[in-house]
Amino acid sequence: MRIIVEEHPNLLDVSELLRPEKSFTDKDVSMFRDYTVDDSDPLKERVRRTYKLMHTHQTVDFVKGRHADWLKFDHFKANIRDALERLNDLVDESDPDLDLPNIVHAFQTAERAREEYPEWDWLHLTGLIHDLGKVMAFYGEPQWAVVGDTFPVGCEWGPSIVYREDSFVDNVDGANPKYNTKTGMYQPKCGLQNLTMSWGHDEYLYRVLKHNKSTLPEQALYMIRYHSFYPWHSGGDYGHLTTEKDEEIKNWVLLFNRYDLYTKSTKKPDMEALWPYYQGLIDKYCPGELEW
Repeated sequence: MRIIVEEHPNLLDVSELLRPEKSFTDKDVSMFRDYTVDDSDPLKERVRRTYKLMHTHQTVDFVKGRHADWLKFDHFKANIRDALERLNDLVDESDPDLDLPNIVHAFQTAERAREEYPEWDWLHLTGLIHDLGKVMAFYGEPQWAVVGDTFPVGCEWGPSIVYREDSFVDNVDGANPKYNTKTGMYQPKCGLQNLTMSWGHDEYLYRVLKHNKSTLPEQALYMIRYHSFYPWHSGGDYGHLTTEKDEEIKNWVLLFNRYDLYTKSTKKPDMEALWPYYQGLIDKYCPGELEW
């Protein structure tokens, strides 16, 4: 299936976005994002523990603290390739689908996007760098504040959040009347960009790219900022806080989701052979040394 959008790039047909053809992956689609609890399975237990820590500690005050720390952009300086190569040493502890270094997933995502949309070079680069904010894990940030699905803090937690039933019981915002109602600290229909999201690699990379004046198009920045916001783009939650404009953003995020989620497999691309092409895109959209 190919979505034809070249003539009207703001109008996407999303009816099939979450139904990729089998060639996307080496396992059945129904096997992705399996968050069933099984304390005899070390991978499932690792994932569950990561989310339990996330859902306990991601509070309004915690996120404000992370903004104050990371959005000074004074932690390190690096070009995109050097930052990406750090991901050789990172296995995402929240991911139930893959137990390989994150850089492998980066190339898998980029190459599948390139195959379907060869003319959109910005989409190929977006696939390559979308998880690059995970470099925070090498600078003292625990993985529960780096990886995994995101959600707004400061309001009632959406019902489709993974492990929602019991994972938030120790989160202090749940007892705070300013934050534990449906709208919490927000106004109805305030829009995505006015939400304070749980701290993680999505928001961080989005802010890094904006700070360093990347020329990636707006839709690429949407994909990066909201690709882990599954309770919204796939779970149907938080509609009372979003706008009609956000539905357009969702269409772009769902398009990207085809490459982010369903390309995860144990098949490793030839990264060295691919680097010259992607270095050209880095030089075009995110050149030089960035402040992180």
